[in-house]
Amino acid sequence: MMMDYGMGWGWGFGWIGMILLWLVPILLVLVAIKYLFGGKGRTGMGARGDDRALAILEEKYARGEIDREEFLQKRDDLKGD
Repeated sequence: MMMDYGMGWGWGFGWIGMILLWLVPILLVLVAIKYLFGGKGRTGMGARGDDRALAILEEKYARGEIDREEFLQKRDDLKGD
């Protein structure tokens, strides 16, 4: 009777299992890093989105589409003050 103690099917999952054994933890670490350090990416707007919204608001104010009171209120809303 032949026994297989190598990297073959001895453990029941072979080389595919070894790949998964390394791949799954690495992917979990990468997802955790992105989740923790992704900034405001989960809310849909990061710092660039806030800057763009503020720039659009300033343009509307400069063109006279909104008055000073509305500009200040919306600016404060965007900045979270």
